[in-house]
Amino acid sequence: MSGRQQNRSGDDVRTSQDIERTVAIASGDVQRQSAQSLDAQLCFAVYAAAHAFGRTYRTLLAGHDLTYPQYLVLLVLWEHDGSTVKEIGNRLFLDSGTLTPLLKRLEASGHVRRARDRADERQVSILLTPKGRTLQGRMECVPGDAGGLTGLDLDGRRALLDILVNLRGALHAGPEEAIRNTAKADPSAKTTKKKAAPARAGTAS
Repeated sequence: MSGRQQNRSGDDVRTSQDIERTVAIASGDVQRQSAQSLDAQLCFAVYAAAHAFGRTYRTLLAGHDLTYPQYLVLLVLWEHDGSTVKEIGNRLFLDSGTLTPLLKRLEASGHVRRARDRADERQVSILLTPKGRTLQGRMECVPGDAGGLTGLDLDGRRALLDILVNLRGALHAGPEEAIRNTAKADPSAKTTKKKAAPARAGTAS
């Protein structure tokens, strides 16, 4: 039986149930549309924020004649001077094709020098020069200056850092690992698999 009612003229009249149903359908359409809108994408928010950070650091580093990627290499070396090229690449998630030109420019500017391992000449360590070590003290204020431009207080920045580190770890693990971790965290979660269709007569099984 239809939920519609008719008035004395015989015209359909929408009941409250009809209106609620229409609103619910419209809300679902809006949610589906917003889920596919650009501003609703977490990936784009992170991507745009990374670009904004790049512009910010370009300004902060201009006086030191450094690019942001070069600055990241120096941060690694200020923590662990003498790291190998492979270790630096692993720490920064950079392949050798991207990292090698950065190291060459830092070497040309006098911030670092290369040294081959005597036991294994295939291993190349990157060492800070006196100029590179001195720069650490001169740039001590850069992280605080950049953080102050985010609009977040110190606690907010630390909380955001924790979220992004966890996000990075989950994405680097890949979808298969994420599914395994979800199953471990929630044993009741079950994955459904389609049953294989029976082999047709005359086809290979």
